[in-house]
Amino acid sequence: MCGVAALLLGDTKATTAAVELHESLYFLQHRGQDAAGITSCSNGRVYQCKGNGTASKVFTEGLRLQYLPGYMGLGHLRYPTAGTSSASEAQPFYVNSPYGISMSVNGNLVNTQDLCNFLDGEARRHVNSDSDSELLLNIFAHGLQKLGKRRANSEDIFTALGDVYSMCQGAFACTAMIAGFGILGFRDANGIRPLCLGSRPSTTLPGATDYFMASESVALKQLGFRDIIDVLPGQAVFIEKGQAPIMRQIVERRSYTPDCFEMVYFARPDSCIDGISVYRSRQNMGVKLAKKIREVLGEDGVKDIDAVIPVPETSNIAAVSLANELGKPYVTALIKNRYVHRTFLLPNQALRQKSVRRKLSPIESEFRGRNLIIVDDSLVRGTTSREIVQMAREAGATRVIFVSCSPECTHPHIYGIDLADPADLIAHGKTTQEVAKYIHADEVIFQGLEDLKDACREAAEGTSQVEDFEVGVFCGKYVTDVPEGYFAHLSELRHGKPAQKAGMNDVPAGGDEVGVVSSSGPLNSLPDAGETPDRREDVSLYNFGGEFASHEK
Repeated sequence: MCGVAALLLGDTKATTAAVELHESLYFLQHRGQDAAGITSCSNGRVYQCKGNGTASKVFTEGLRLQYLPGYMGLGHLRYPTAGTSSASEAQPFYVNSPYGISMSVNGNLVNTQDLCNFLDGEARRHVNSDSDSELLLNIFAHGLQKLGKRRANSEDIFTALGDVYSMCQGAFACTAMIAGFGILGFRDANGIRPLCLGSRPSTTLPGATDYFMASESVALKQLGFRDIIDVLPGQAVFIEKGQAPIMRQIVERRSYTPDCFEMVYFARPDSCIDGISVYRSRQNMGVKLAKKIREVLGEDGVKDIDAVIPVPETSNIAAVSLANELGKPYVTALIKNRYVHRTFLLPNQALRQKSVRRKLSPIESEFRGRNLIIVDDSLVRGTTSREIVQMAREAGATRVIFVSCSPECTHPHIYGIDLADPADLIAHGKTTQEVAKYIHADEVIFQGLEDLKDACREAAEGTSQVEDFEVGVFCGKYVTDVPEGYFAHLSELRHGKPAQKAGMNDVPAGGDEVGVVSSSGPLNSLPDAGETPDRREDVSLYNFGGEFASHEK
């Protein structure tokens, strides 16, 4: 799961696209804290800055933006799905041929081996990282290359996208830029990953219009963009400089099934995704969860509850609704340290476990001698939940009932969220009572799957075209086909088995196979045990790494 953005200013003499893209990354920072990048274009030249860390770190609180001139550009925030990542894997990615194409990807491809074989054996394109996002970029570039044109037009862009949709399996929402030409956005045929488009009048050129695309509507609204629409499944939008957007349905929509985890956890509550209010969906989750609690505990059990405590912050909204429905006090008794990254985003279990107490601390007076409901958005590995229950016990809680706004996570998430393999998922193969015993809670209560779907459907603002939701992590039924051996591949990546050691370009020309590409666009393969992670800086394309110096010639 990542954040993507693309901006085209109506004034082609403007030089501030990177400034606004940088601002947008702060509104999308929750979508990835591992790496950040911006690519801009001025006078047909491409400039970029990217590296490991948050947007404020990579761009040195905005100081580096002066080296990113241009009237259009892309932004990206990376979320890692396993292991350790390298600065050289940060996006946007770039290929010089044809035309100079940059691309930012949010999602995950599940047929990377086939794509590697095609690019190596047929397209003869060199891929310089272990990222499936670079594979997708090169499939698109090859589609344009084979047209054999000196200059492309909008129809050529859409034609080349046909190759992406026919060859790339999985989930993706992408923004791209063709140097000196325009920006592009497109979305997978099931609409799993989000992407929206907005416009505003130019502030520097009367009568001109600026266009902006991003993963979430909050980034557009906060930058003054309106008339926001969602890019639909299988649809693309191309905006040539000085022109209005051209929308094109590249392939027939297979389904309209956004990832339900966007509503549960990942998206900001002030966003609207595919016509569904994230805030309202979380309110509804609390209402439906209260009904489930009454069914499990009975009226006498509910009477014994003294308070409802949320695990900050994504469960706050649901916990308020739940407390109101049960007629119980809502108490913010777990205090979050705002200077600690999400434990969910940390790359391994040991770091997640160690950081829980650094992240959260209890107000003991609100726990002592009380029967409590603790509400979290999900219960995945059980690490955070177990530590929270332990803290509640240490603070003197008499009884702890742990409730989850989502159903049991029992299967891998294959579309870009690191929810481990089944062996690491606490609910996989266990009863609710066994989960409760593991985290030392008196009771664990999960949201029902249909209730979760209904909570999201009922949060539609007006008419939503969403047909269903991607919920494979809860039931094992994914909206796309999953190639044979893919789950074993994920396990190898996460646990450092031999298959992950092969780099994509390790096989000499004419070799029989190409090595493994890591799961989800934002990540390269794991280092061997004890090996120092690669921290190479990408210094191509007028980039700058550690020095404040322009590389323009």
